[in-house]
Amino acid sequence: MRDQHVLPRTINREDSGSHRLLGLPAPFPAVASPPGPTVARALDVSRAHRRRALGLAMFLAAVGPGLMVMLADTDAGSVVTAAQSGARWGYSLLPLEVGLVPVLYLVMELTVRLGIATGKGHAELVKDCFGQKWATLSVALLLLSTTGALVTELAGLAGVGLMEGIPPRVTVPAAAIFLALVVLSGSYRRVERIGLCLGLFELAFLFAALRAHPSVHAAAASFLSLGPLGKAGYLPLMAANVGAVIMPWMVFYQQAAVVDKGLRRENLRAGRVDTAVGAVITQVVMIAVLVATAATLHSHHHGVKAGGTLTSVQAISAALVPYLGTAAGKLAFGLGMAGAALVAAIVVSLAAAWGFAELTGARRSLNCRATQAPLFYGVYVASLAVAAGITLVCGSPVRLSVAIEVGNALLVPVVLGFLLALAHKALPAPYRLHKVQSTLTVAVVVAVLALNLELGAHLVGL
Repeated sequence: MRDQHVLPRTINREDSGSHRLLGLPAPFPAVASPPGPTVARALDVSRAHRRRALGLAMFLAAVGPGLMVMLADTDAGSVVTAAQSGARWGYSLLPLEVGLVPVLYLVMELTVRLGIATGKGHAELVKDCFGQKWATLSVALLLLSTTGALVTELAGLAGVGLMEGIPPRVTVPAAAIFLALVVLSGSYRRVERIGLCLGLFELAFLFAALRAHPSVHAAAASFLSLGPLGKAGYLPLMAANVGAVIMPWMVFYQQAAVVDKGLRRENLRAGRVDTAVGAVITQVVMIAVLVATAATLHSHHHGVKAGGTLTSVQAISAALVPYLGTAAGKLAFGLGMAGAALVAAIVVSLAAAWGFAELTGARRSLNCRATQAPLFYGVYVASLAVAAGITLVCGSPVRLSVAIEVGNALLVPVVLGFLLALAHKALPAPYRLHKVQSTLTVAVVVAVLALNLELGAHLVGL
């Protein structure tokens, strides 16, 4: 007797009618009969669409750590540096800002490789490869750097509040509480989405640059000149721009975020694209700020005077208002600075929390509740509280800002040195740098180290 489960399916009028109504090919007359060429092509197209849709979904799911850290890179201090560059030297430093895109990518791409290939954060990997003492030194310098960076971000937010008549004693605690709640009440995915949305406000700087009516001819001419290398103050500001682009805490954050997000080997390409797009966006924002001040303050012969006084968001906004308009200038720089400072504060605080927890071996993940990872969340909240207290006590911490720049200039060589050493020691064979790539990366790191040492020497008066 024939098995009832393998009987051929017969076609009835309802089946064929419904297929005609939906515009689909009619069903096969029997299971044993092969599909015709039209049906086969339709099935192949459908499978191809599904594969592409699945691939796109997997790609988008892996995007985030690179964009997040790059948006945070254009923080309050970086905005001030770019504004000073445009006001003092016009478009002269524009080629440097463009050239820093591949530099930033080469350095940060290593953190993606290390995070995916080893499944460990930067501090944990340093501890495993070089010992507890070196890891302790690295994390100690990181905590000093992140505390100073947080003070800069909160001071920037206080400046935005003052533009609207809100005193720092209201703005700073409110910002700290908001930042704490963002992380304490969400998962990794939620925190990342909020951070990316906040970072998009930085695009307001593009509006400011366009409204300043920059000179395309002068901007293009800057690429045909070496700039005023021999003039006093140019080289230190050049070094400051490099220092503003590559921050020590960026390495700790991106590598830990790659691990916490659970990116795997098949996500490496997406991680690289994420990092490359982020590098372009952060430099476009820096260029927008530089162009806005170059097209206004420098073009109207206020460069030297303005370049020395643009030390806060209020000063930048006040200087640009006559050229951009009161409402447009305040809105553009208020939104841009608020977005930059908030996303940077999240990234900086998380870098400190991840680094310290990796050093101690404590549980650390944004997908854990505060009760499950108390040390990780405790360091995050404590860093915000300490920075808020310093900001309120110091007011406008000019001397502290100088100390922060010196600290970053000294910490970057340590972090980049470890990064290169880990790339050669910790990466398995399939992920190691090729000879050309290794040579380029070493050259970039050496150049960055030299400029940071120059900046540090200048800041301490050597």
